[in-house]
Amino acid sequence: MSKITTELLLERAVPRSTRLRKIETLNLSKLQLKTGDLDPRLFSRLRHLQKLDLSDNLLDKFPNSLTLPDLRVLNCNNNQLEDVTALKQFPLLEELTYENNEYLTLNDDYKVMFLLQNLRLLNGKDITKLANHVRRVNSHKLTSKVTAHWEKFFRDQLPEKHTAEQVKSIKKKFLKSVQANVVHGPSSLSEFTRWRVKMIAEEFLACSLGLELNTDPETDEKMDDSEEESTESPMEAAEEVDKVTVTPSKRKRSNSKPGSGNKRSKSQASTKEEAAVNPRKSNHVQDDPAPDKPRTSNEPAKEVTPEQEAGGTHKNGEQSPKGQSNRRSSQLTGEQKSEQQENGVVSLTPVKNSKGKEDVSAEPLHFLQCHSKGNSREDFKTQLWSCVFEPLLDSGARKDPIVSSSRTVATCGGESICLIDCETGTVLKKYKVATEEFFSVAWTTLTMVISNSRKKSHNILAAAGRRGIVKLIHVAADFCYGEIKAHKKPIATICFSPTQETHLFTASYDKRIALWDIGVPDCDYNFKASQLLVLEVLSIPLRLTLVPTCPEQYLLAGCEGGCFAWNIKLDKEQKNRPSEATFQFPGADGSLTASHRVDGLAFLSDDVVVSKSSKPGCIYLWSWSRSFDTKGKRGQRTLSAAILAELEWSTTDMSYLTLSTCPAKDYVFCGDENGSVWMYNLSNYTTAWRSAKGKRSDKRIPPTQILKWPELQANGEQLAEVLINNVVSDPAFTYLVVLTSVNVTAIWKKS
Repeated sequence: MSKITTELLLERAVPRSTRLRKIETLNLSKLQLKTGDLDPRLFSRLRHLQKLDLSDNLLDKFPNSLTLPDLRVLNCNNNQLEDVTALKQFPLLEELTYENNEYLTLNDDYKVMFLLQNLRLLNGKDITKLANHVRRVNSHKLTSKVTAHWEKFFRDQLPEKHTAEQVKSIKKKFLKSVQANVVHGPSSLSEFTRWRVKMIAEEFLACSLGLELNTDPETDEKMDDSEEESTESPMEAAEEVDKVTVTPSKRKRSNSKPGSGNKRSKSQASTKEEAAVNPRKSNHVQDDPAPDKPRTSNEPAKEVTPEQEAGGTHKNGEQSPKGQSNRRSSQLTGEQKSEQQENGVVSLTPVKNSKGKEDVSAEPLHFLQCHSKGNSREDFKTQLWSCVFEPLLDSGARKDPIVSSSRTVATCGGESICLIDCETGTVLKKYKVATEEFFSVAWTTLTMVISNSRKKSHNILAAAGRRGIVKLIHVAADFCYGEIKAHKKPIATICFSPTQETHLFTASYDKRIALWDIGVPDCDYNFKASQLLVLEVLSIPLRLTLVPTCPEQYLLAGCEGGCFAWNIKLDKEQKNRPSEATFQFPGADGSLTASHRVDGLAFLSDDVVVSKSSKPGCIYLWSWSRSFDTKGKRGQRTLSAAILAELEWSTTDMSYLTLSTCPAKDYVFCGDENGSVWMYNLSNYTTAWRSAKGKRSDKRIPPTQILKWPELQANGEQLAEVLINNVVSDPAFTYLVVLTSVNVTAIWKKS
């Protein structure tokens, strides 16, 4: 139920009023209001409202139809606004303040100045001259550049007698090209410039070619500009199930060379580091999982019919508008062939071993498309990066990993984070930040003080990505209660300490790893975060893992330039620390090298490390203790990794296909560039490796199984070019979650 009622509006009017239409000044500050509380139907009755105070609330955007035709003064200080373009609905606005909305930038100031022709004061400053310059001079120069770009590169591409399809194609190419190539003003205003260039280009095409004008300046780029918390019961989700009838859009990919630094990304980046901003997934010591797979065979395909669907959102726990529901994929059924004729048919080929027997029996449960941008069913481009199973609250201090996680998994990719019930395929909750691209998620359990000074444990989900900000979400309360501005550049991965529940490590493209104490929020969600350490890195850190035998003393990181270890003990005075050890591995030519990309890193046991580096077709297993002990004996910083074995893997040189482990079951998992998941059961080797004199395995260990990606079809067209970015199983190895480059989350169950 909305917090805003007619009675509240009448009471908060200045002076108090008996009729909504008579209110001219309204104070709605400090009410903890969220966007969903602003009911357009109620606000439409405030026909004569001139001054509105919405400061000190939790607003992340404005609804597009508040209908306040006479609004002149608006105060939005101390909120969580992420976009200002909806303010164009208040054309008479003269004074606007939105200070302390940390997501808003100088680019938003310029957007407001352009959109609101009557605006005189912005955040207390007279902007009349600057606004006139933006509206006239700036617009004139950009229009000239846009027109010149069309004349030079595109005018001759359109035939004199053209079809609608040709016009549509030219429009798409022109809009993309003009935004990329028309530059004006300082780089700090590049976002505003691209926004205006697109607007001007669309107006130009509408005028010169008679194309339909897109009247929403933020369409395509900001479909849902808010961070939305969505909750949906299994019953509600089941009612929303539809079958996908889309034709997947495909994209070509070139393999990244080990030293190229190029990274696979859906979104464009403006800097060299940001161009590398997509390949990140976090490996967490406490919940490093594992996948299960079969090996290819010529057996007939088992046909299953999944009902895929685009995920939607609910706002702040309220009922969502039609078409915005949070959806799930229905269960896969493998019975009748006649069901293949339905849209969304999936053909699954079980993989068998050489003896014709399945080593592990697993069935596909769900194929979900719940991270789509703008909830579009056409989105097969959003990349999914990280997934972690939620810990069980009642597991306490038990060490047994089999009872330390639930069947709920958190996944991230694009602008959203989803919580999924692996058994039912229900998307339980969904959180969105429109201008974000999430790369990593991590769980911790905090003991919080609730009413009457009682204490209770709650799971907290941390999420981070391109913006360098860590979001802290109290999942049970459906509330993003805080954030930490951890870095100025994107965050590649995050992980919590398994022994200190409030200690969070963040690894960024600013070539730093920071240790934060996120604090414990009080009953009003007040919390204080503090930075405890900064670890200096010579290259971009990609993966983090704490050493299980001493998680409060040593951190291991896989980076663009190698594998490094730091002493993180907090009894030292030094806050900024260089690495304490650099590990060498055999290169492609057999010689030892410390300079190589390590894009996969996890512990298989207390001592055995699994890492994937730039040597194609190989994953190394090595001993932490035997490698690090040589440092003490010889006083060296560059150490040779004590290799225990090599795992045979794909010969691709494509990077950022991360690996994971299931320590309780002695499994290692890694996806490849062909949609397959490689699974290694190493239980026959681990006993020997525990021995201090354990010898290196002479031959590469082949995969126990390779689980092949099923043939997913939409409208009869196969979904191709699937990269497996991440594969995770729960500690009990009951569920296997596979994240892909084509916005599909696959869930398998071991039977």
